[in-house]
Amino acid sequence: MQAVRRFVSDHPGSTARTGIGIADAGIGIAGAALIAVAAWGAPRLIGSEAIAGPAWLLVLLPLLVGAPLVLRRRAPLAMWLTIWTGITLLCLLAHNSLRGLAFTFVLLTAAYSLGAHASFRRAVAGLLLIVPVVFVIGSKAELGLAVGKGAGGEAGVALALLQLVAFWLAGVLVHARRQAASLAARSAELQRQAEQAAAAERTRIARELHDIVAHHLSVIVLQAAGARAAGKPAGPSLEKIENSARQALAETRRLLGVLRDPDEDAGLAPQPGIGELDELAASVRAAGLPVHLAIDGDPAALPAAVDVSVYRIVQEALTNVLKHAGPARAEVTIGCTADTVTVEVTDNGIAEPGRKARAGGHGLAGMRERAAVFGGELAAGPRPGGGFAVHARLPLSDGLRPAGLP
Repeated sequence: MQAVRRFVSDHPGSTARTGIGIADAGIGIAGAALIAVAAWGAPRLIGSEAIAGPAWLLVLLPLLVGAPLVLRRRAPLAMWLTIWTGITLLCLLAHNSLRGLAFTFVLLTAAYSLGAHASFRRAVAGLLLIVPVVFVIGSKAELGLAVGKGAGGEAGVALALLQLVAFWLAGVLVHARRQAASLAARSAELQRQAEQAAAAERTRIARELHDIVAHHLSVIVLQAAGARAAGKPAGPSLEKIENSARQALAETRRLLGVLRDPDEDAGLAPQPGIGELDELAASVRAAGLPVHLAIDGDPAALPAAVDVSVYRIVQEALTNVLKHAGPARAEVTIGCTADTVTVEVTDNGIAEPGRKARAGGHGLAGMRERAAVFGGELAAGPRPGGGFAVHARLPLSDGLRPAGLP
């Protein structure tokens, strides 16, 4: 018993599917049983007329008309067509009337199931296919479902169709609401994942910026200490600079301890930059993706924070190409000017419909965070001729403008 409870708690989805399967089996068995009672037993007990016909048809009838309800979720259109095939045989071979609980239960349940569990196109097709069948059957037999059991002729056909359409429409509305709820849940989950990815990228950016700031503070401390040791003027001022820089350095290291993941290496590895893009391109080529790298301008004087972000954007964009583009080649172009750094990564991969979703992917969310740190922007999406393009612009503010540039 404990093992069963443990399985239920560990596999809630499997348990739900099992429960649904059991319910559908019960509905199918009930439908087959009602049809069997009408065909072989005492039909008046269920308010139905006796069913007449060849013995082979009476044997097959519960399997053709009632049992297909087992497939109401897995194959609703096949269920619907099988039931109407059995009913057509019953009415054409023996001129039976479709009256009573057995046919009412089976047909109205089937109509609802078709609308609730088939795609809208299949549900409409299934409904339209049986309209001429209902008219043909109505000309030879009486159609009496839940309402208008005594009606015959055109009035009986109209009432039967109206009831079937009403239950079908109820199923369609349930299907639409279920789809809307599923899409809303999926959208909320994607939004949550995107927010988590953006938060993780902000933490990663903060760790990288810590390394850069800590490096510059270390340089200040060493230069101030060296100047004091050399006996240069303004000793008290240098001492104050040195003490302030040491304190700032200690605080940034404390900040890193808060941001760093528990499993992350505590050592500070050198941060990559544009200079390492050749090595990155070589590793991507080794993975099977041809990459052409072009750098316009001199990236040597770029601030370290911008340098790292350019590398990370290119790295993530090429990773996306490897994951999603299929057989393709990539073009990477870096442009360095006096006030802006631009990054463009394009590919000519297969323009799959699902690739449009990449614009909201987690990798792109991280790249947007990196561009936003510098007040920049990032655009990404499918190219008109096929493939995908990522374009980022990182402006260089006065504080980030390379030394020596106007």
